[in-house]
Amino acid sequence: MPDGMDIALGASILNRGLQSGYLDGIGTYTLHLLEGLRVRRQQVVPYVFSNDADAGLAPGMCAFPGRFGLDLLGAAIIGRPFPDDGLTGRIFHATDHRIPRLRGRPVVATLMDPVPLMRSDWVTPGFRRTKNWFFQRSTQWADRVIAISESAAEDLVEYFRINPNRITVIPLGVDGNFSASLAESVRQTALARHGLSGSFFLFIGTLQPRKNLERIIDAHQSLPLPVRNSFPLVIAGRHGWGGEALVARLRQLEAKGTVRWLNYVTNEEKLALLKSAHALVFPSLYEGFGLPVLEAFASGLPVITSNTTALPEVAGDAALLVDPRSTDEIAEAMLKLVEDQALHGSLVVRGLQRAQQFSWDRCVDATLDVYRQMLPT
Repeated sequence: MPDGMDIALGASILNRGLQSGYLDGIGTYTLHLLEGLRVRRQQVVPYVFSNDADAGLAPGMCAFPGRFGLDLLGAAIIGRPFPDDGLTGRIFHATDHRIPRLRGRPVVATLMDPVPLMRSDWVTPGFRRTKNWFFQRSTQWADRVIAISESAAEDLVEYFRINPNRITVIPLGVDGNFSASLAESVRQTALARHGLSGSFFLFIGTLQPRKNLERIIDAHQSLPLPVRNSFPLVIAGRHGWGGEALVARLRQLEAKGTVRWLNYVTNEEKLALLKSAHALVFPSLYEGFGLPVLEAFASGLPVITSNTTALPEVAGDAALLVDPRSTDEIAEAMLKLVEDQALHGSLVVRGLQRAQQFSWDRCVDATLDVYRQMLPT
């Protein structure tokens, strides 16, 4: 594939994140892919579909031609291709569930996971029923599917009925900022901004049902009071959807002083938290990858995570793996990391080594290999 080849990149979620100042996993992935392709001298244009484009475009973004909702309806029901007048690129790469049906150019789709089809109670109400049907239908329009873990690939085959021969597994990477040193003054200032000092257990992620916050809180509350006082639970994540009872509980526990909910944190604050915590507690009920685990490893932070879905695949032997549905196992792992300093130190070393096995450069290079396979020489 020659340098400067045209690539159209779906970037609706990245655009939304740049507008709001908060990048989720898909936004982070798309940003690193976009930057990596440009570093490799590829001509790549990020496109935003109509509903998101109507809310505004971040600098450098382009509006995808047509109206996504109507075009999706026509493609799903009567097989009509999306309009592509003015669309650049010899190949289109969808980085989220917005997968267009195009004529005359191959479509690559990165599917993080099949959660909307697996558990309707784990997704927003707007993603249920009709949208799930359209999502499942649109995955069949991708000529090649990228999965971010072997576990996710198996689930895509099961729930989307995708032929395994159409799937390429390309793991995510981890930003070099997490392994870089952070000035002590910057770290202390970020902690002071939230009234934090000393050690604490940390959770990072959006507050939503599959993140298992209720059990994390239950596990922490079951620890002896001196441990809770010395190692409070700090939750850094925005309220996603639902979970009003969880938010009310967090407010009550904050008043008692052993739980802190920071809501949204900046990237600098996130780095400070990762480099100050005693351990990351991330026993999610489902992950297609588990980027916070890798970010914690790179930051030199021990991790407690789940023994299910993609998390063991990412963590390897560098984390304490627990049954995410067992509050007792989560609590035992937290207590173990308080009492066993040798284990704590060993996990720091293993985590740093594990993080080195993942990089955004490898992710981008492997993605370029997929493009090459899809296009004539």
